[in-house]
Amino acid sequence: MDYVEPAAAREMPGLRLALTTGVPGPWGEAAKAIFLVKKLEFVPVRQTAMEDNADLVEWTGFRNAPQAIYESEPARIRWEEILALAERLAPTPPLIPTDEGERALMMGMSHALCSEDGLGWNRRLQLLAPMLSAPDAAENPALAGTRVLGHSYGWSAEATECANARVVSILEFFSAQLAKQRDAGREYLVGDALSAVDLYWAAFCALLRPLPHEQCPMPEFLRAGYGATTPEIDSVLDPALVAHRDKIYERHVGLPLDF
Repeated sequence: MDYVEPAAAREMPGLRLALTTGVPGPWGEAAKAIFLVKKLEFVPVRQTAMEDNADLVEWTGFRNAPQAIYESEPARIRWEEILALAERLAPTPPLIPTDEGERALMMGMSHALCSEDGLGWNRRLQLLAPMLSAPDAAENPALAGTRVLGHSYGWSAEATECANARVVSILEFFSAQLAKQRDAGREYLVGDALSAVDLYWAAFCALLRPLPHEQCPMPEFLRAGYGATTPEIDSVLDPALVAHRDKIYERHVGLPLDF
């Protein structure tokens, strides 16, 4: 992907999306997938993991990614803000169901993946644990960026102990929901059509079962970390959910991923 520096992107019109370069972060990949499905063109803007990103902060007020910036409007940094912006700019195809019950279910399931104490949040706690549990974690200069990330996610040994059960619970619910949909003759997680939660699941499944290298050429250290789950997670990660991820990418997003 050809990234534009924040200082240059700031002067550009239209839709711009700040993304972490070189890694398939699930929040960023989901935002890209939403824009792709809606055929919304955007300028990719460089954000570098574990750095201060001063130019980006000067422009938007935030150092993290993803950030969606449309024209002179404030930056959207939360998943639901980015989704709402995409729905406004391109109402068709809709990714939020019109039925109120399906809408509530879809938003709730998306929250379980993307929000604080969701699957992504708790997998981050687990991924940080080997580094932040090291005896020299508080002083090692090489872990400075990791300490910043850990602070952002409220990392602690106690929080990490709770993370496994939370991930297991979310996966059990998603598996049951997919089975219920399948029994009703439906192909997607909610309702009769693709919705945002299908795209979020496709992106966040990488934190459990990364796509193969030829489809997602991420750094090998990151692939190893993403795939390092626990026996409890492995026991409830339904192969049907992984197959659903594959179907969403093949049918709606396209492969290989470009980041």
